[in-house]
Amino acid sequence: MYRIIPKIEIKGKNIVKGINLEGLRILGDPNYFILNYYKDGADEIFIQDVVASLYDRYSLLNIIKNISKECFIPITVGGGIKSIEDIILLLTNGADRVTINSHAYKDIKFISNAASKFGSSTISFDVQVIKVDGKFMTFYNNGRTPSGYDLIEWLNIVQNEGVGEIILTSVEREGLMKGFDNSLLDECRKYINVPVLVNGGLSCPKEISSLKKNY
Repeated sequence: MYRIIPKIEIKGKNIVKGINLEGLRILGDPNYFILNYYKDGADEIFIQDVVASLYDRYSLLNIIKNISKECFIPITVGGGIKSIEDIILLLTNGADRVTINSHAYKDIKFISNAASKFGSSTISFDVQVIKVDGKFMTFYNNGRTPSGYDLIEWLNIVQNEGVGEIILTSVEREGLMKGFDNSLLDECRKYINVPVLVNGGLSCPKEISSLKKNY
């Protein structure tokens, strides 16, 4: 089954958009964009706090609270999640699923602990990928910090810890609208045994049809 999931990047009270996860440009009110995506038939909404600052957390919670009253599709939320308490806070304020990234590189058991408490279907992992010297490597901190793990190694680790979904982010294609990185998909599709969301580079609906045909 294929899903169309707009990604909403949040900084403070605004929706922003960058290139390669950098150079964030303010676009406006998140509620306006989310409701329009919902009305246009989105299957789900992915909301990402791209700065993950503590002082912005409550702005994000207010956005989730407000939109969940009018947007009756699943909402996935990520950015700065470091504890079970963070997950509880997001889920009780309107999120249906959370996405983990940076903190798992410091404490890999955070994934299994979260999956055990909330169920694997509630826990996604955003695998941020950059090709370095011909090899796909994983990054964190919104694509800024190298993890030291190559793609396949890290996919095996997070799946063994019980993650229920992979968000596969091509940092090099993100925001450019020049097409998906098919070589990235080819590299890892044999190693992913949970649902995977492809993020970064979509330029037209035909590419979605191509994914359905080839993957």
